[in-house]
Amino acid sequence: MTDPRTEDRQPPQPGGSLLQNVSNAMVALHKEQFGRGPTHAQSHFAGPDALLCVLQDALLPAERTMVEMGEQQRVRESRMFLQVATADQFIASVETLTGRTVHAFASASDPDRSVVMECFTFEPEHRRDGRPPPASELPRP
Repeated sequence: MTDPRTEDRQPPQPGGSLLQNVSNAMVALHKEQFGRGPTHAQSHFAGPDALLCVLQDALLPAERTMVEMGEQQRVRESRMFLQVATADQFIASVETLTGRTVHAFASASDPDRSVVMECFTFEPEHRRDGRPPPASELPRP
């Protein structure tokens, strides 16, 4: 999901519609799992085997109150616990959209900035000789 106020200022990216679909899926999962989704999301390939989705304004009202109380670590811990509990759904969504197998998934949050980062690494795609291809040979989804 993009912010309509800044959508025109976003530079086009390789795999743009795929990346937009990943961002939309992350927003939908956050709404479903946490009751509220971020107001802005943007996904990026980070090399041939990694994907990063940055979610802005992602904290729940109660989490924002906890941050005001100086309880950032409690917000991080509760977010991490919930992400572990729902990791399979996040992984399945990205695998379906990208057609790639997720090797690892991690979620991080910065409560002071109300930012959540969903990070995925993929199993490398191999050549017929079994070696991973150079980044320049990888197809862009």
